[in-house]
Amino acid sequence: MRPVRHVCYLLLFFAGFLLPALAQTPNREHFQNATVLYDWVTNHRSEKLRTFITRPKPAAGKVPVIFFVGWLSCDSVEYPDPNTSDGFGIFLRQLIDESGYATLRMDKPGVGESQGECSKADFQSEIESWQAAFDSLGKYDFIDQDRIFVVGLSNGGGFSPLAAGVHRVRGFVSAGSWGRTWYEHMLELERRRLTAQGKPPAEVNASMKVFTDFYNLYLIKGMTPGQVIARRPEWKSLWYDAPDGQYGRPAAFYQQLQALNLGEFWQKVSVPVLVIHGSADEIMSRADSEAIAQIVNQLHPGRARYMEIEGMSHGFTVKGRFYDPLVAAVLGWMKEQLQ
Repeated sequence: MRPVRHVCYLLLFFAGFLLPALAQTPNREHFQNATVLYDWVTNHRSEKLRTFITRPKPAAGKVPVIFFVGWLSCDSVEYPDPNTSDGFGIFLRQLIDESGYATLRMDKPGVGESQGECSKADFQSEIESWQAAFDSLGKYDFIDQDRIFVVGLSNGGGFSPLAAGVHRVRGFVSAGSWGRTWYEHMLELERRRLTAQGKPPAEVNASMKVFTDFYNLYLIKGMTPGQVIARRPEWKSLWYDAPDGQYGRPAAFYQQLQALNLGEFWQKVSVPVLVIHGSADEIMSRADSEAIAQIVNQLHPGRARYMEIEGMSHGFTVKGRFYDPLVAAVLGWMKEQLQ
């Protein structure tokens, strides 16, 4: 009886160490046509950030790569569920599995396994992180450094040239993105939001007069929303978010977005650009997205292509279902640039 009891005690002893470790192991992605590598980069704040690199299988020699620049929210770019209903997740997974290209993604500070605190991280820390991730492309011997595509999603599609820095890029894809000032974007978004809520036109216009001044104090003058409300308490009923930030990010994040000059970044882009926008996009307007193509074509005629997809939402769905032709359109455009 003692040997059996001894074995049982040993099993329980090791289980005490193994089970917590197993419980902390994250659920990982699996692809039919690609292998996932997990790595780290470090930003200027010495925060370690998780990167996800996929390599097509089988792959002979060096392959093109897609570098993804993600969205505004504190959501991970890792999608372990192959049946995810998230449009961005479906888009990423299909590009990884169907392109035959390598890919690289990064979880921003405070997201997933990345160090930091996303809700407090400003844009400067985030862009430094994207740049560190882009720099890391050079360490993988299976990636062709002359065939790099950058795919920016939502907010990331606006500043993606800044993420690429001085690196050579074969082409940019911006999907559901913005090319104007953040102030202009937010004013237009507020009008659409109020209208969608069924507010009477007179009330919408009156509210927009307030938001014009509110966002000037917040985005341009550098006050937090709470400080603005403290100065103008009669505006309190119009503000729907936190006193120190918006959409889960700190006020400084949006003030730094407002300080960006996207016209300066995009007018320097001389490589092909594909701009994609859905007519049912509830976040980024046609004017937001179209501005990117207009800037590029003004300085480099014909370099940018604008694609408006009828009925497509910000999350790449049409009538509630993922818009399957989107992936084929993006891959077709990339193959054109490699000919």
